Amino acid sequence: MPKLPQISANQLLRVLFKIGFKTVSQKGSHIKLQRTINKRVQTIIVPNHKSIRKGTLKNGILNQIPLSVEELLALL
Repeated sequence: MPKLPQISANQLLRVLFKIGFKTVSQKGSHIKLQRTINKRVQTIIVPNHKSIRKGTLKNGILNQIPLSVEELLALL
């Protein structure tokens, strides 16, 4: 398994837009994104920071989607 890269919020947002997420709202520095899969709405919150911490990226975002590190690297 490759190492999880240090990425910015803009890089992560581009990946999420590629896999079908759309921006719903923003409150402060957090962006709310949603997509619909099989009639179920999937919602995630992305911190809009210069760099996203690896723990937040892996445990808070990638596990919810679900998206592996390899798939993330391929979409970057």
